[in-house]
Amino acid sequence: MDPKDIKKEYSNGEVTIVWQSGKCIHSAMCVKNNPDVFHPKEKPWILPDNSTTEKIIETVNKCPSGALSFYMNKKN
Repeated sequence: MDPKDIKKEYSNGEVTIVWQSGKCIHSAMCVKNNPDVFHPKEKPWILPDNSTTEKIIETVNKCPSGALSFYMNKKN
């Protein structure tokens, strides 16, 4: 796997955020729009439990590069 093209997933149980490092242009729109979830200087840097699913979806949809996407988890 190319270390410059990492794909990671972070879930709050309801929604899963997918981050693809190779697409990220570091615009920081995620941090600006939802600083409770996105902490680029920490590991893990995405903490989806810190926000509502609706706010996460809204933030991900503002990602200009497409590095962030999401999918809804199946309900049991």
